[in-house]
Amino acid sequence: MDTQRRGTRAGEPGASGRPGARAVPPATVARLPGYLRALRGLTADGVVTTSSDELAGGAGVTPAQLRKDLSFLGSYGRRGVGYDVGHLSEQIAVVLGLTTQRSVVIVGIGNLGHALASYSVFAERGFAVVGLVDADPAVVGTTVAGLVVQPPDELASLVSGSDATIGIIATPASVAQDVCDALVAAGVVGILTFAPRALRVPPTVDLRAVDVASELQILAFHDRRRTGTGA
Repeated sequence: MDTQRRGTRAGEPGASGRPGARAVPPATVARLPGYLRALRGLTADGVVTTSSDELAGGAGVTPAQLRKDLSFLGSYGRRGVGYDVGHLSEQIAVVLGLTTQRSVVIVGIGNLGHALASYSVFAERGFAVVGLVDADPAVVGTTVAGLVVQPPDELASLVSGSDATIGIIATPASVAQDVCDALVAAGVVGILTFAPRALRVPPTVDLRAVDVASELQILAFHDRRRTGTGA
């Protein structure tokens, strides 16, 4: 995942959210969702306490890395007992800002945008898709995942009316910067883009980029090195 990051606010990723606590490094923040996913899996299996070895294995990191990351949360576990699954889940959710549901607007309702709008995991993880926007007259007015797709000129009112703080860009690269600028002007403070190009945001806005094609190219590089083909 290609990541660009601008700005960090207390209570948001990159900060502890607790007065006097140590700030959480960005690299640690990037691993916290994996820990939370593993913890929720343990909860679903009825597990009440877990060891650093078990949790690290579920998250795909080393036990030493896990313990170091969790130390930034002030969580060290109990010798001979381990970590309380429910309590640790709550700690991580607080640091990630997931104790309050976040409203999301998606711009670009093509195949990808349509799939994202219908992605049930968003709701399970504390995010509510509250608005859909597209510039195609054939798409505007249609209903996707229970929401009516709005035209671009309704974006600002849609964001303000729903208190959306996060925007997802699922448009072609050629219009992505314009869409990004419109989302920033509308008042969102976090943007997730799937457009394959670099975007510019002001220091007050956080930007994360997912470039699927680039990730595949990296996999192709490693495959070529491993197999010695395609040189």
